[in-house]
Parts: sequence; C-alpha cells; structure tokens
Amino acid sequence: MDFGATDNPLTAQALAADRLIQVPTVVGALVPVVNLPGVAAGALRLNAATLSAIFLGEIQNWSDTRIAALNPGLKLPSLSIARVVRRDASGSTETFIRYLVESDVRWKAQIGKTAQWTGAVISVNGTDEVVSNLLAQPGSVGYVSYDRVQSQRLNAVTLQNRDGQWVTVSEESILAAVRGADLRANLRNPILNAPGARTWPLSELTYVLVAANPKESQQGTATVQFLYWALKKGDVIVRNTGFVALPPIVQAAAFKELMSVRAADGRMIELSL
Repeated sequence: MDFGATDNPLTAQALAADRLIQVPTVVGALVPVVNLPGVAAGALRLNAATLSAIFLGEIQNWSDTRIAALNPGLKLPSLSIARVVRRDASGSTETFIRYLVESDVRWKAQIGKTAQWTGAVISVNGTDEVVSNLLAQPGSVGYVSYDRVQSQRLNAVTLQNRDGQWVTVSEESILAAVRGADLRANLRNPILNAPGARTWPLSELTYVLVAANPKESQQGTATVQFLYWALKKGDVIVRNTGFVALPPIVQAAAFKELMSVRAADGRMIELSL
C-alpha cells in the first residue's frame, strides 16, 4: 500500500508499533438530518442527550415532550420516528457513536464501525441509501456527512455544543472545532465535541497513514511527494465541496509531520512541486 486512511486517529503507541506517520488532510463533519414536513431546515434543535434517546429508541415520536422542551414555539408534527442507520461498516457510525457516548455511557459497548441498533430501524448500506430512505420516509432521522447535506439540500438539525450554545453546521463552525481542539499542540487531539462557543460538535478529521521508513525508496518518495502536493494545492480543490481545508497553522504542523518520513537508509525525502 502507498498509504492508508482513517477517520479516527491512532494513538502514539499504535503508530510507533507499526512505524507509521499520521497526517491530517481535510476536515469534515457528520450531521443529524431529518424529514419533518412543515419544519424548516435548521429549525429543529437537539442536544446530545435527546439525540441519544432518539437513536436508542426511547423517544419514538417527534411530539415527545423532551424534544418540545428544546424547541419552544416550534410546531412539531405528531409523527413516529423512523431511524435510518448504517448496516455496513462505516467510519461515520463510529464517529457518531463516539459523540453519543459523551452524553450516555450505554453507547460505549457499541463503539465501532457497526452497531447493534435496538428496536425497529431502517438499516441500509452506504450514505446513498441513507439519503434515499430519509427522503422517502416522513418522520425519519439519520446521520450523513456535511457534503451530502449541501448537495442533497437535506434538513440539518441544529445541535447544542459542549459550551451549551446552539450551532448550525457550516464551514465556519467546522473550522471552529479545529481551533478549539488546539491541533498546534498535538495533531492527534480529537476535534469531536471540541470546546468553543461556535464549534460544530460532530466535526472530524480525515488522516492518512504513511510508513515512517518506506522500504521501497522510489515508492516512498512518490507517496510523500503526492501528499505534499495534496496539502499544498488541496485548499482550492475542496472549496465548496462540504469538506474544509486545514487552517494554515494546522497545515504547517501537517507538513512538519510529513517531512519526518525518512527513506530506508535514513535520508530525508526531498519535497518539491
């Protein structure tokens, strides 16, 4: 393999054991989305505890008093809640459950790329099926990446973040999560549920994993050169895609991490465009 990828950062111990370098590449976000007739996009407010109760199957109707308490003045339909969830192994599922764990420890046993959802759910494979089932089923709720919210014009939920503020998903609120996590100090700091009044709590970084000392010099050089190019030129490519480029100060730290890759004989790999 030239390089691998992960949405959940490996620990320093795991990286050392496999002699890997881990470099952040782009910032994304997960977004709870709903199909609620008569409720405008972004109008529905949920906190982590209520979202957890919904996905545990404890809250089964949109008119539930716990949802109404968070949405005074919003006319909620008396509709049964249909949970649209991923059946396939998914980094999105793992990130979503890691977020729910912070408000309800019952999710801890479910951490992983798949989950055993309680009760009746609409279980599908892949984001495309999540979106199509959500759009077809009034009263449904699911979770998708921010790029799908933009491209499919989905009804995104407004979330209460760690600082108690109500936040809508946007490039600005996703970048605020990166700043709140202080990646300058440690590139492995999670940005999920990061502090900050303007942060989107379900933000996530995507990382690449590269051999710290690639055995094949030519292959290792080509890989590092490509990733260097991607970090340097990728800002324009990801613009308006639903993903967000790294802030310059984090990008500089990512360059430094990438430059620590050494050829098998210990030589530094020269970087150029």
